[in-house]
Amino acid sequence: MNNSPASRIDELVRDLNYHAHRYYVLNAPEISDAEYDRRYRELEALEQQHPELIKEESPTRRVGAPPLDAFESVAHRIPMLSLDNAMSEEELVEFDERTKRFLEKSDLSLPSEIEYTVEHKFDGVALSLLYREGYLERALTRGDGVNGEDVTTNVRTIKSIPLRLPEEGAYPYLEIRGEVVFLKSDFEALNEKRVARGDDPFANPRNAASGSLRQLDSSITARRPLTFFAYGFGDSEAVSLPGENLADMKFISELGFRVSPFLQSVKGGKGLVEAFRQAEDEREQLPFEVDGLVVKVNDASLREELGTKQRSPRWAIAAKFAAVEENTKLLDIVLQVGRTGALTPVAVLEPVQVGGVVVSRATLHNEQEIRRKDLRIGDTVIVRRQGDVIPAVVAHVPSARDGSEKEFVFPESCPVCGATAEKPEGEAVARCPNPKCGAKIVQRIIHFVSRNALDVQGLGEKVVELLVDEGLVSDLSDLFHLEKEKIASLPRMGELSTQNLLEALEKAKHVSLAKFLFALGIRHVGERTARIIAEHAGTIDNVLKLTEEELLELPEVGPEIAGSFASFLANEEERELLVRLIDCGFQFQAPEAKASDSLAGKVFVLTGTLEELSRGDAKKLVESHGGKVSSSVSKKTDFVVAGEKAGSKLTKAEELGVAVLSESDFLSMVKER
Repeated sequence: MNNSPASRIDELVRDLNYHAHRYYVLNAPEISDAEYDRRYRELEALEQQHPELIKEESPTRRVGAPPLDAFESVAHRIPMLSLDNAMSEEELVEFDERTKRFLEKSDLSLPSEIEYTVEHKFDGVALSLLYREGYLERALTRGDGVNGEDVTTNVRTIKSIPLRLPEEGAYPYLEIRGEVVFLKSDFEALNEKRVARGDDPFANPRNAASGSLRQLDSSITARRPLTFFAYGFGDSEAVSLPGENLADMKFISELGFRVSPFLQSVKGGKGLVEAFRQAEDEREQLPFEVDGLVVKVNDASLREELGTKQRSPRWAIAAKFAAVEENTKLLDIVLQVGRTGALTPVAVLEPVQVGGVVVSRATLHNEQEIRRKDLRIGDTVIVRRQGDVIPAVVAHVPSARDGSEKEFVFPESCPVCGATAEKPEGEAVARCPNPKCGAKIVQRIIHFVSRNALDVQGLGEKVVELLVDEGLVSDLSDLFHLEKEKIASLPRMGELSTQNLLEALEKAKHVSLAKFLFALGIRHVGERTARIIAEHAGTIDNVLKLTEEELLELPEVGPEIAGSFASFLANEEERELLVRLIDCGFQFQAPEAKASDSLAGKVFVLTGTLEELSRGDAKKLVESHGGKVSSSVSKKTDFVVAGEKAGSKLTKAEELGVAVLSESDFLSMVKER
């Protein structure tokens, strides 16, 4: 056995890149974050001792390099063309008819219906990746289509982009083209951090991706969680490519790249319209932003015959979804009080349809954001739906002003309780300091009983507001001392709904320690952090003994989180509240033990609507038997569990030959094992 540093470094580089691919591309990790970090630190230590052995494809090279003075302009070997747009279903059908008419002039033998591939049109930044001998050599932006900017140093930090292709010697020169995007959850988390620091939030994921990719200091890019989706090949040398677009994309996926999960083939104009409708219906459930579909003629010989126009190919088109930006009036700006006392300005808008949804309110983040955008009450503003369905005011329209607009004066006191607002040093958000503020109590209770926390059925926002307004609840512990007669006497609260609510509250006392800690609404403590702290502490008594120093030793817990949690425990009122809650009879469940290892090593994908199980319950069932659940179908998927209205994931599973199970098949499999 070769135990040399060079051998161990080579082993760790291959191992870590494999697990990074499982995590960032396949969404199917095989090892814990802690184990990955342990191996990563071992590699770092070895590379520090032997810098001459550092490999270009080492995951440690993804953290960035010294800042550049400027980006070099480099010519694309094959121009990166843009696409014509189809703005309606009718224009999609016209594209199909136009394609057939053009091809009918040729000598080719044509099918009765043209076969097309359809995939998501990502709302990101186009990128060209050049691999030589299987190693990433250069990355270029689209630029003007003829010349792009060399952003290689930044692109190396994007973890979903392979630095080395499998069987690298088989690819003397290969160009992969695709789109760099922010996943919705990553974008929202990034903006939350920026607002908390007092920085301006990014207007939308695309602008954020573009700005991140063009940082002269690549260490900034490395701190921003960008994701790359491939959409095709560019130039290649001495590489035999499949030719048909669907086969090309499968090949690209096998090389280790993420591709559109909607990728499929359809025939004729009718097939295009059906795919377009399906994609638009599923749009809001996607983890990334898309603004349409990309349609391509599948057959390589037909694409060659169709050729290109000056700036776009005849064999492809972008089918655009309904706009996600619209103009409307800013009627007012009001302050919303959050559970931590944050005073967030909210735009009251003249209702407008944006991307198929009526929008009447939008967050403005903080006072600084209003000033930066120079927003005034009465302005005509541009509203965009960003992230998932979160609307935001992007800008005002200067030409629409007539002088009647009014500047917004940020109040110095809480609009609900009147307490003088406080703005901690270094923060952009003003807060209400009053622990008895009615609005803070309502928001805290809403979080406490929400689905991801205690999940108390029948205790929605309106009921919480009613309980607080009537003086029946003034803190979290009061929920568990409610009297049946007093609840039943409230408006809209009958005998049955009252009984159901009391039973739900009683059931909520049987909860995991992790969910309980998350439900408390401690600032900066999300679900994952709550789980890490709960697993470390084990019991609520041990939680009460935690110190800031001990918290700082936990994985993924930094100074901000540790300080916030420690401050919560040190606060006399919060500690008394914790004791009162514990005295209400909470029984904290231990982490669920595995039922078996019968599904160990098996990867499942869930799609469609299940009848007996929720998606969350099905996932727990798989994991309780040692299996893993992935969000996308690939050759590594063992089973797809398909419910009603299963879409593109089912189609892809059938194309790849992945076993498809009905819900009853799945339940039988689990019972049999």
